[in-house]
Amino acid sequence: MNNGWYKEMAVYQIWCRSFKDGNGDGIGDLYGVLDKLDYIKSLGVDAIWFSPIYPSPLADYGYDISDYKDIAEEYGGLETFKKVLDEAHKRGLKVIMDLVVNHTSDEHEWFKESRKSRDNPYHDYYFWRKGKGKNGKKPPNNWLSTFEGGAWEYVPERDEYYLHVFAKKQPDLNMDNPKVREEVKSIMRFWLDMGVDGFREDVITFISKKEGLPNGFPLPIATGVEHYKKGPHIHEYLREFRHDVIDKYDCFVVGESPMSNSKDCIEFTAGDDPELDMMIGFDHMQADCFMVDTIAMPFSLKKLKRAFTHWQNDLYGKAWNALYLENHDHPRIISRYGNEKFRRESGTMLATACFMQSGTPFIYQGQEIGMLNNHLDDINEFKDVVTFNNQKLFAKFGIKGKRYLDIANKTSRENARTPVQWDSSEYAGFSTVKPWFGVNPNYTEINVENEEKDPNSILNFYRKLLKVRKENKIIIYGDYKEHFADSDVIYCYERNYEGKRALVVCSFSDETFTFHAPEEFDLTKGKIILCNYENPESKRNVCALRPYEARVYLYE
Repeated sequence: MNNGWYKEMAVYQIWCRSFKDGNGDGIGDLYGVLDKLDYIKSLGVDAIWFSPIYPSPLADYGYDISDYKDIAEEYGGLETFKKVLDEAHKRGLKVIMDLVVNHTSDEHEWFKESRKSRDNPYHDYYFWRKGKGKNGKKPPNNWLSTFEGGAWEYVPERDEYYLHVFAKKQPDLNMDNPKVREEVKSIMRFWLDMGVDGFREDVITFISKKEGLPNGFPLPIATGVEHYKKGPHIHEYLREFRHDVIDKYDCFVVGESPMSNSKDCIEFTAGDDPELDMMIGFDHMQADCFMVDTIAMPFSLKKLKRAFTHWQNDLYGKAWNALYLENHDHPRIISRYGNEKFRRESGTMLATACFMQSGTPFIYQGQEIGMLNNHLDDINEFKDVVTFNNQKLFAKFGIKGKRYLDIANKTSRENARTPVQWDSSEYAGFSTVKPWFGVNPNYTEINVENEEKDPNSILNFYRKLLKVRKENKIIIYGDYKEHFADSDVIYCYERNYEGKRALVVCSFSDETFTFHAPEEFDLTKGKIILCNYENPESKRNVCALRPYEARVYLYE
């Protein structure tokens, strides 16, 4: 089935708990989504991706699922979801669900049964192993979880350990068991038959583990990851899901793939028989850190540009890019790569730099109004298991108290999970009661209502940007060539498609910068189709770029 429509759409991600509270209990829900569907449509997006809204004990805020074929009552339940699905479709919005099948919650019925005995029909739905050492009290191998210490948890009923490469309450499914793969296919069919348009598949390249679960190379976290980050049967299992389910529906799948590069993406998404339609990579999210957000480093424009350029050049004509700057797992992008003092300018420039590339844009709630990182005064105000696991990890290196609090405020993914700021009323219009998580105090200034009123706001720029993409196929399908790769100030690239050319120029400076165009471009002959300042002026091959100015020249 030809599902190439995903190439021309833009996706809006909703992390429901913090989007909009529609029933006055302080928790975002599907009633709030229903209320804001017209707003979402007004952005110019074509699809909504829901982070998990299934029943869950919330050890990882929904990524620990206890029932794959229902919607949590606190979000409105299954019937409310069906109404959202119907109303979204009426507005021409597709709906994409988060599919989390590397692990379940330990409160899922499968795991409750599995832990009872080795004779239970569900006994091998998960990875169970005997302990090592005297009396079997040592874990089966040296693996460490990504979230929470060791990767093994002991269960007395079975006198065995179960594997969890994330939190303790997220036991890993044994995908080598054909019954588990049939369960996954049944989940997919359940939602696709209901009318859902596709899936974002969480850490999907982790679902195959190396036989024997051998010891891993020692690391501070995620020891053993080399044995499952792209396991021995990953392609076999993804092809099975594709052939048995996905290919039979008009839908698409995008896979999240930590620790993968552009070459890995091609391996999963290119050719006549792709396993995934797109892959969410992380390379461009490491321009201010080492490997993970928490190990912060000074922002490097060159590092960012290298990542963008590798993915654009390597995938062009072979596979398709998923373009994003924010999601539920990373701090706010203006606070990372931009400048809070130039919030509007740097926020719109970053959007231009990313979304004028070839690929499908993914925009995270609040990104379109330029929401910033939050700053908490007490570590106990945080909510996330990852924040507290990192606290223990950093303490081993002597980083405690305020030093760690500063790191958490800067790098925690909880920065992306504060309630969306709708207006300047109490609780930012998110709820009529105290929200489940604190609202950023800057909500009186930064909110949708204020952004709507300002024609030059970040919100209205996003609308214009997405309109420019839709009206100019060169932005969606054109090739990519970077200029001035060694510049620490300018990110400049050209696009070419069917006889047309475009030049994208983005300044990462907080001062006016004199830009000299590539020799083959006469700036006076190009039509400026997008700019985040009024009255941009150009001479033949030079222009003065104001702080964080972005321009797109079109040559027809």
